[in-house]
Amino acid sequence: MTAARTRARRGEGERLRDEILDVAEELLVSTGDENAVSIRAIAQRVGVTPPSIYLHFADKESLLWAVCERQFAKFDAVLEAASATTDDPIEALRRRGEAYARFGLEHPDAYRMMFMARPTVADRHAATIDRSGGSAFTHHVEAVQRAIDTGALRPDLDALQVAIFTWSGMHGITSLLISLASFPWPDREQLVRGMCALQLRALKAEP
Repeated sequence: MTAARTRARRGEGERLRDEILDVAEELLVSTGDENAVSIRAIAQRVGVTPPSIYLHFADKESLLWAVCERQFAKFDAVLEAASATTDDPIEALRRRGEAYARFGLEHPDAYRMMFMARPTVADRHAATIDRSGGSAFTHHVEAVQRAIDTGALRPDLDALQVAIFTWSGMHGITSLLISLASFPWPDREQLVRGMCALQLRALKAEP
């Protein structure tokens, strides 16, 4: 039974929206199962009726994409934090790559929504992807540019192209590890480290 909740006072609508997002995010991250994030389950946890959810989100898909936007921000913060732990631009790129894969493997359902959504769904939420995901990609391009500017990467390289190349490589290995979990993969951490090393070896400036 849904717990009784007093009528929201003026100005509390945004607070309720945040509560709904908090619960939806907790369910998605803790269960790793998009199906566990139901409107009814969220309403029960928040203490409102299901129609109250629809005052803030048109449907479950819209709610999940709002959660996804939060995850993009956390994803960006994780990569930036990993990069900030070293002054070596090459090491920073390696740590960004490893943090990328680690985030995806620890939050597979969120990662699927962020980077593996069906084209029709992704098109409907293109603004969210561009706004939230764009920040993380911009920071990645900047990290690559720093490595080029310091001479750590080859001077003939274009930062945008390198960013796309390295991002695509990490997405490839991460998405495969998520979608083909039953495949007899070798040690995942070693596999991710090997992918990062392989990419950077091809891009490093000659000593």
